[in-house]
Amino acid sequence: MKLITAIIKPFKSDDVRESLQELGVNGMTVTEVKGFGRQKGHTELYRGAEYVIDFLPKAKIEIAIADELVDQAIEAICKAANTGQIGDGKIFVTPLEQVIRIRTGETGNEAL
Repeated sequence: MKLITAIIKPFKSDDVRESLQELGVNGMTVTEVKGFGRQKGHTELYRGAEYVIDFLPKAKIEIAIADELVDQAIEAICKAANTGQIGDGKIFVTPLEQVIRIRTGETGNEAL
């Protein structure tokens, strides 16, 4: 089992969700976060004053997934989140040692 964490542009989160549902991914967690990478923020003009926005709004999607679906899920996220512009995001894949469904006590892939 793996934990896929994707940091993407917020307006792409629905596209990613739909794309993963087509694969049969049943659940995910989406969090509104702020951050920056190579973009390093940008400047905006507000009421004649210029100010710097260091942290840009992003969506963080977390998915616990069976090993056999990892490559398909990564491909689906990449296709759905890609705009071709700087700041499209990153995907991190980490191993999950154990997953437990609290309600039933199921463990491993059955708990996903």
